[in-house]
Amino acid sequence: MTKKSKINFSTKKKSKINFRSNKKNKINFVSNKKNKINFGSNKKKRKVDIKQLSLILVVFLVIVFMGVKVVGATTSYIEDKREEKILMQQKSEAKRLAEEKKRKEEEAKKRMIGVNHEAKKNAYDALEVANKLKNHNYSNNGEKIVFLTFDDGASTTVTPQILDVLKANGVNATFFVTGRNIERGGVKAKELIKRSFDEGNSIANHSYSHDYKILYPQGTVDLEKFTKDFKKTDDMLKDIISPYFSTRVIRCPGGHMSWKGMDVLETYLKEHNMASIDWNAINGDAQGKKKNANELLERTKKTSKGKEMVVLLMHDTYGKEETVKALPQIIQYFKDNGYEFKTLA
Repeated sequence: MTKKSKINFSTKKKSKINFRSNKKNKINFVSNKKNKINFGSNKKKRKVDIKQLSLILVVFLVIVFMGVKVVGATTSYIEDKREEKILMQQKSEAKRLAEEKKRKEEEAKKRMIGVNHEAKKNAYDALEVANKLKNHNYSNNGEKIVFLTFDDGASTTVTPQILDVLKANGVNATFFVTGRNIERGGVKAKELIKRSFDEGNSIANHSYSHDYKILYPQGTVDLEKFTKDFKKTDDMLKDIISPYFSTRVIRCPGGHMSWKGMDVLETYLKEHNMASIDWNAINGDAQGKKKNANELLERTKKTSKGKEMVVLLMHDTYGKEETVKALPQIIQYFKDNGYEFKTLA
């Protein structure tokens, strides 16, 4: 029995053998070195992949960099061109404005507002005078000025004599002309208007028709008819004097103060930088009975007394020969009393 047990022990040797056979496992373990090799080969592959990736990345960055530079250069070029275009436009606009300014200056030189260029030195701001008349303020800072004004011309009989007297005395006046009387006088009347202007007198508008029924139906101004009527005379004056001629000075037939609803006319005049001029002194040649030259002189003295600024109403229409006779004495009266003669423009 005991021997049997030995046999069994022997079989344990088998286990040893089995244990030895475990060396196979070692071999297998060693064979695992193959895995190491495989792992090593992967490393090699990865190294190769990283180089390629690095190269691709570098190429990519170069492309991006170059692209950025190209885009930047293109953007810069476009921006430069845009700025160049803007600069050219600015220069072009500046040139246009300079040419426009020059053109306007040249036109302004040609344009004549009521008086010719030489006569401007004696012209006075009509808007200021209109404002003083409206407010009954006839002071002028101690300086005396007088405006000789003549309504209803030009006439072929009285106007040339008036012009002769003015020229002989070295003074100028303002003529408020009517289109209908200019037409009535024909070529001669037109020549007188031109002569008056050339000699330094101011030409102002006193309507075409001088018809109260047209201008002020029922005593109230009709703005549309009023402006249309005055425009006819304006157009005539441009034909007579110059296409560049204009006047901003008007006198309402019968006087601004005589009619109703004049607020609309005031607004119109203000919008067009125009002045409506009445008067604050008269010689009386259109009032009451006919007066002789001496009476006209006395009426002038009486109505202008104590006023530093005098706007004297007279007429140069047909039948006013006594006004012609009184005029040299009227001029001398104002000279003797220290008045300076001005025109309205």
